[in-house]
Amino acid sequence: MALADYVKNKPTIETSSLVLRPMTSSDVPSLSTWLGRKEIYKYWGKGPSKAEKDPALLFSSPERETQSFHLGIALKENNFVIGDIWVYLIQSKRMANVAIRISPEYQNKGLGTQALGAMVNFCFSNTELLRLQAEVDIRNIGSWKMLEKCNFVREGMIREGRMVNSWCDYYVYGLLKSDIMSE
Repeated sequence: MALADYVKNKPTIETSSLVLRPMTSSDVPSLSTWLGRKEIYKYWGKGPSKAEKDPALLFSSPERETQSFHLGIALKENNFVIGDIWVYLIQSKRMANVAIRISPEYQNKGLGTQALGAMVNFCFSNTELLRLQAEVDIRNIGSWKMLEKCNFVREGMIREGRMVNSWCDYYVYGLLKSDIMSE
């Protein structure tokens, strides 16, 4: 498989307790419980958008075809979307950024680590990607610990840099396919 195979048909990835899948308008009730909450954006680099405050707007126009992935993180037991995960800014089909958000009620339960680990495995097993990277505000201890649990390596720190729309110190993490596929 290749990134091109997922332009129209985004993947569905299952773990023991989660399903990472494309979201639909039927997910609006679960998204409405957490997506617009300000605490989600404390270290995100921006506040909630109009569509994040009103998740129905996310589904008001057709999704553009792209190699990037934006998947909901749903509980397998009830299909409730508790978070979302992106693989984006894909460069030369070789490297991409990854980002994840989890509803506050489901943080610190290992679900983000499970979702990120599944996405990493999917990307390195099913696409040409050789590197994933993430940027995380240094104050967001939970996020950088999650990245490290998924074998991401802290490669450096940007001091007073721009992360999305805010200025802060942030870490750059990277993970190579060769880091984990040779284990």
